Amino acid sequence: MNSDVLDIEFREAVKSINNHDQPFPADILLKLYAYYKKATNDYSRPSSSKAIINAFKTNALFQVEDITQDEAKKRYIDLANTYLIYRK
Repeated sequence: MNSDVLDIEFREAVKSINNHDQPFPADILLKLYAYYKKATNDYSRPSSSKAIINAFKTNALFQVEDITQDEAKKRYIDLANTYLIYRK
């Protein structure tokens, strides 16, 4: 998959997740969060008002630190598609 196609599919997956109106399980949210941050090179600190949530987000980011930006996009797309398909 070339970079342009990957970027388009990634943006579509993000849009699908953002448009989903049902709650997500915490483990799915944390994975999506980490893949998204890695895929977009957004290394800003988690900004929840709750320290425990920031700790979980930080841990999720550590778990994806060794993958590439493109790999993070692919994993985000796969997770989003798998979750949305089996959730319906």
